[in-house]
This record gives sequence, structure tokens and C-alpha cells, in this order.
Amino acid sequence: MNDQTQPATVRVFIALAPPDHAKEELARELRPAYDSHPRMRWNRIEDWHITLAFLGELPVGTVPLLRPPLADLAANHRPLCLALRGSGNFDDRVLWSGIDGDLDGLHMLAADVRAAVKNCGVVFEDRPLRPHLTLARARRGDRTSAEEIAERLDGFTGRQWSAERLHLVGSNAGRSRGPIHYRDIEAWPFGNGNPTGVRTNRKQPGEA
Repeated sequence: MNDQTQPATVRVFIALAPPDHAKEELARELRPAYDSHPRMRWNRIEDWHITLAFLGELPVGTVPLLRPPLADLAANHRPLCLALRGSGNFDDRVLWSGIDGDLDGLHMLAADVRAAVKNCGVVFEDRPLRPHLTLARARRGDRTSAEEIAERLDGFTGRQWSAERLHLVGSNAGRSRGPIHYRDIEAWPFGNGNPTGVRTNRKQPGEA
């Protein structure tokens, strides 16, 4: 095999993924928008995720260093009870669905994930957590579609679900002109115990 065909780096992030029934519920709500805004660059439903830490491009050899601490971290965290709720947009172009539920637990998990990554010596941009699912991106010059769709979804509240696994994810971003695809490098189940209950916390991405 020609070593030159193997990339030296991989774009990596750590995330949670909604279960299929939660994604299907939101996808049904989005169907009118799929028809009315076909030029939006819609993310694949199977790629929907909640990013806890975006690590960017890492040397391929660095990725195995993350596995043991993330496995231990997952084993010591209980599942989180979450829900999809509402919508909004970033910079008039990026359409997202909001996250409801145990947001305190979600922020604590993200902080622990980021600390574990830093302890591995991995340097990354530690941006504030803004829990959301990215659904689509408007094309350049389209400053209205994301807002129009977000307004339709404003009243959406999905059923509660349990985040059962921590995912280490790699993407092909920047490697081709085609759509971005994601793949699990590895995923670990959270520890035993009942999921924490949903709290009536209505924060949305970007809110204090």
C-alpha cells in the first residue's frame, strides 16, 4: 500500500449522539423545510451530534492516546437525559436545533472531557460550550433561509432521551469537495446508574 494515500492527520471531535427515534422525530418536523429550501446544504441525519470538544486536525498517531482516558471518563459518568428543542442560527447561515434537559450535567461532562484531552498534551481551541445540533448551512449570499427555517422550528420540543455513549469522531472535512461525513473512531458506554432527570433549563446556544 502506498503510504502517501494515508492522511497524516485526522479532524477529530468528541460528542454525544441522539438516538434514532429522536433524530427521526426532528427529521419529520424538518420535512417541509427540505422541500421549500432544497439549496440548503443539509447535514446527513446520521451525522447529527452534540460536540463537547472540537480538537481540529490531529496527527493520526495522537488519536490512540485519547482512548484510555476517554474510556475511563465515560465509565465514571452516568448517562444524561436530554431533549431537542427549538432552533436558531449562527451568523444567518448555520441552522441548528437547541438542546434541553440536564444542561448542568452536559456542561460538567464537557469540562471533564476537555480536561482529559489537555492532560494528554493535546492543544486545541477551548471555546465555550454552546450545546446544539448543526442541521444545515445556507449557501453564500443566502442570508434568509436559516432564519426562516429556525422560526418554523421555534416551538418544536422533542421527547426526552438518554445519551448513553461518548463518541470520539473523525471527519473528512477539507479532504474533498463532497459533503462532510463523520465516522466513529470509537465510542464508550457511560457508567451504570439511572440517567439524571431532565431539568426545566431553557438555555439556548450562546445564552449565559
